[in-house]
Amino acid sequence: MRRIVAASVAAVMIAALLAGLGLPRLGGAETRSPGGSASDNLELLARVVTGEAQDEPYTGKVAVAAVILNRTHDSKFPGTVSGVIFQPGAFESVSNGLIWSRPVDPASRKAVQDALNGWDPTNGAVFFFNPDKTTNAYMWSLPQTLRIGKHVFSLGQR
Repeated sequence: MRRIVAASVAAVMIAALLAGLGLPRLGGAETRSPGGSASDNLELLARVVTGEAQDEPYTGKVAVAAVILNRTHDSKFPGTVSGVIFQPGAFESVSNGLIWSRPVDPASRKAVQDALNGWDPTNGAVFFFNPDKTTNAYMWSLPQTLRIGKHVFSLGQR
């Protein structure tokens, strides 16, 4: 069973990469793209928020969604939601397949909608991590701007 799940996750990631990471950006006017639709993006974001922040307070869920959206507007990251989400190593819940195995909770879906509507409790952060789990020296080197729940947020190196 684990091999099937791992193969499915790998197939989805490869398909997204081969599709040119072409899901349209969220927010503002949406158009249909060969990579998916606005509703596909909302679902994908909600899956990542569930995977990364299911046990976080509501504001923390919105903050995780906002980080992903902020990255789409930063030239150091891919310019699409799927590009940011499937960037290798960017999100633990993508790397370990949790985004596909855990059902999306309603609070995560609502948090994504709030982020799409402009709520950014991070004030522009493009990184977050859980200090109880992260040993990545780069993440620890970033200036820490905010803590919500168990996550620390950073604007990155400016």
